[in-house]
Amino acid sequence: MRFQDLLAYKKSFSLAMKIFEITKSFPKEETYSLTDQIRRSSRSVPVTIAEAYRKRIYPKHFYSKLTDSDGENSETQVWLEFAFACTYISNTLYQELLGESLEIGKLINYMLLNPEKFGAKRSDQ
Repeated sequence: MRFQDLLAYKKSFSLAMKIFEITKSFPKEETYSLTDQIRRSSRSVPVTIAEAYRKRIYPKHFYSKLTDSDGENSETQVWLEFAFACTYISNTLYQELLGESLEIGKLINYMLLNPEKFGAKRSDQ
């Protein structure tokens, strides 16, 4: 299997691309703050999933990279909350994107709890 075939990777890549498109309409004064930060954190999720998958023969690295990915996903949720609070996105869009991010978090957690299903060993073994 390639890392591109992982459901967590596919969904996180898709969310990052949606966020990229949506942030094109954010105010120019947010270019180097909210826009930049939400793009960076959302893109880091699939990137660190890919890194984790490549390091799956090293259980501690696999786990570490996945927890990094989970952290970036949580950061993205905070930036989405800011975008909503600043009225850059509607409640409907906020709920949709947040729901996708929560699903990604569950997929990452599944990978953490079931490393053997992804070719890694449990780090407690």
